[in-house]
Amino acid sequence: MALKIPNNKTPIAEQKPQERIHNFKEVVLGYTLEEAITEANRCLQCPTHPCVSGCPVGIDIPGFILQLRENNLEKSHEILKSYNNLPAVCGRVCPQESQCEGVCTVGVMKDHEPVAIGKLERFVADWNASHGNESISEKANSKKGKVAVVGSGPSGLTVAADLAKKGYEVSVFEAFHEAGGVLMYGIPEFRLPKSIVEREINSIRKLGVNIETNVVVGKTLTIEELRNDYDAIFIGTGAGTPRFMNNPGTNLNGVYSASEFLTRINFMHSYEFPEYDTPIRVGKRVVVVGAGNVAMDASRSALRLGAEKSMIVYRRSEKEMPARVEEYHHAMQEGIEFHWLTNPIEYIGDENGNVTGVKCIKMKLGEPDASGRRRPIPIEGSEFTIEADMVIEAIGQTSNKVLLNTFPELKLNKRGYIEADPKTGKTSVEGVYAGGDIVTGAATVILAMGAGKAAAQAIDEYISSKKKA
Repeated sequence: MALKIPNNKTPIAEQKPQERIHNFKEVVLGYTLEEAITEANRCLQCPTHPCVSGCPVGIDIPGFILQLRENNLEKSHEILKSYNNLPAVCGRVCPQESQCEGVCTVGVMKDHEPVAIGKLERFVADWNASHGNESISEKANSKKGKVAVVGSGPSGLTVAADLAKKGYEVSVFEAFHEAGGVLMYGIPEFRLPKSIVEREINSIRKLGVNIETNVVVGKTLTIEELRNDYDAIFIGTGAGTPRFMNNPGTNLNGVYSASEFLTRINFMHSYEFPEYDTPIRVGKRVVVVGAGNVAMDASRSALRLGAEKSMIVYRRSEKEMPARVEEYHHAMQEGIEFHWLTNPIEYIGDENGNVTGVKCIKMKLGEPDASGRRRPIPIEGSEFTIEADMVIEAIGQTSNKVLLNTFPELKLNKRGYIEADPKTGKTSVEGVYAGGDIVTGAATVILAMGAGKAAAQAIDEYISSKKKA
């Protein structure tokens, strides 16, 4: 008799759209234990476990789900943490639909949704924290060497944690006043609460990792000082420098990069003004350019800060949109207005230099470009104007040059990112490794973590072989 697996994922509680657009509290509320076990029972425990191959950090997904199913939550968490140093983060922001869940055997079955792997990972991590079971890992007695990590984003935190577990003395240097990188400054509270990030970082500190903030490597601390004092260096400074379209009118008041807008909100708590002294301007009619996760975050944040209408304009169609399905779904529920096949060509202003509108042109799709998506082509004579008093460009970021400009020996690729071996993170300079967005360009949290994991292994092998020689 064939095993009967429920077709759909176990529903998960969420804030109602009409309520959540007025606050920055987390949208998804999470599973109860009963719901989590119900969903875990949908896992086939198949022998091929394609989900593991689909995970950039190779989590034993069937293993942690099996323990959850048997109500052995501590063991489930133990399995998760042995592979992933940030499970509560990944369970919330990873694009599971294109990774582990995208290849889930249940999801391949006709009319079946994949197992909700991300939601189960989140549940186990949160359950463990709420039950006070965060074990303090034993710090290694034999210090195998000293490693400096520049940047405390997902790749840097992963390298630091993995090397600390292997017995290294690790120091992380972060330019901002708090650790976390893009997890803190880039992702809104309603998607990833800062308390969750802080909780995960504290568990890494308990491994013996030293995190120093307000240190700008390349300015307050030179790369030469690090090379003299450490056996190896990992660079994970990310890609936080905003990119602009440079349309006429870009310098008008009210035109922002998503990087600045989200950093002021997320990292500097402007959404809690005046309790936090970081004001932010929000228009009544907001246009966000782009359709990735950052664009969704910016448009949804603007709505929560009082915008009467928040719109997204994107030069391709809905099908080519790079944002996660869940984020798009939530944006639609919240009333974000979408203008597909539309590209801004000019920002219009008044006599006082304030933006008042966005001149756009309609697009059509041609042949695929280098990204594999169909190339947008302007339709002559289709110009029109959208009334707007605020514009946020969310068209991607580029590499941070503060460190790179002071490290000329480091080879960069033609896009200005560090050239590094994709399997090891090894750069053109001996003993220097790199990973995450500073190598790939803006990508996902879990891909940066995967790069950090690979680099930690390579650094361990490098230092160990050097000390034996």
